[in-house]
Amino acid sequence: MPLKVEKQGRESAQSIVRRFTLKLRRSGILFESRKRRFKARPKSGKLKKRSALRREKKKKEYLRMKKMGELKKSRK
Repeated sequence: MPLKVEKQGRESAQSIVRRFTLKLRRSGILFESRKRRFKARPKSGKLKKRSALRREKKKKEYLRMKKMGELKKSRK
């Protein structure tokens, strides 16, 4: 689907470019093409399992430290 922007009356070149970029942004063409270009491969089952185990281990360690009072107080 090509985008067309035609000059209107005494419109400047900068104004035409501005309208074109706005139209391009609103159409979502650029967003879609970037999404397709940088598509990440799906993780393997082994990698998913390993990361889930790592998260679970960190969570248990955090809860243990919280229970023992070993966590530092955050500054707010």
